[in-house]
Amino acid sequence: MFGGGGLNPRKMKQMMEQMGIDLEDIDAEEVVIRTPDEDLVFTDAEVQKMDAQGQATYQVVGTPESRPRGEGATAVGSGASDGSESESGADAEAETGGSPDIPDSDVEIVAARTGASEDTAREALEETGGDLAAAVEHLE
Repeated sequence: MFGGGGLNPRKMKQMMEQMGIDLEDIDAEEVVIRTPDEDLVFTDAEVQKMDAQGQATYQVVGTPESRPRGEGATAVGSGASDGSESESGADAEAETGGSPDIPDSDVEIVAARTGASEDTAREALEETGGDLAAAVEHLE
């Protein structure tokens, strides 16, 4: 952005402050970037947030582990962290009243946005692999 070749860090920070750019280090435990084919999981990543003119930009520095989509994903609030009480997908679906991969909050968002029933919203989310935007587009 500035060329920065020979600028000392203190001078660079002073210039950024003058331009209204704020940098903040974020103590992140894990960063996940989801693509259609894989999850890029950064553990022990260095994350910085830069605010400039009301726009936030995040910088992630580290080496990701590539995982196929859905592998290693844990449902929020699942009791088994050691895998000892793992359930089949059908059992989990019967207990929660829906797909274990689709959070109820996502279903509510899609239903509210489209005016569809929660069952229809859940089906759309299942068809789109949990993609909120695609499910809304599918129902509109």
